[in-house]
Amino acid sequence: MSEHGGSKAERNGKVSGENTVLRLRHFLPYRLNHLAETVSKSFSKIYADSYGIGIPEWRVLATLGEHEAMTARDICEATSMHKTKVSRAVAALEKRNFLQRVTNPEDQREQTLRLSADGIAVYEDIVPRALAYSKELEDALTADQKALLDDLFARLHRAASTHENS
Repeated sequence: MSEHGGSKAERNGKVSGENTVLRLRHFLPYRLNHLAETVSKSFSKIYADSYGIGIPEWRVLATLGEHEAMTARDICEATSMHKTKVSRAVAALEKRNFLQRVTNPEDQREQTLRLSADGIAVYEDIVPRALAYSKELEDALTADQKALLDDLFARLHRAASTHENS
């Protein structure tokens, strides 16, 4: 039995009988997604209670805070969020006066998004707490484990990108 439960054959989805069973708790894409969701929900308490924004709104706010100005399409690419989710987050942030839209005079269909003064203030309030949260997670790892994690992320990104492009 492994620390994740079940024998090695069971973890790999190989079981006796005619059918192969996928055990989600051992399926790497599921485990990565589950960890990401757990971390996102835990971190969201930092800004949800103070500012009433959700995870998509935070990601848009953080992206604009880092890059100053972007189109919604650019935010989709930078965050890997679906355009509908970005659109809803942008609308919610605009309604709260956290961002501004600037229309491109050469192409009226294109709008550049920027944080408003209120949005900058929110961003500047959350960032130190975000960095402290990240440090708290990183402190659960040794220096060697952090380096290994960075290497593993890079390897998994390459493997997923290679598979995506084939």
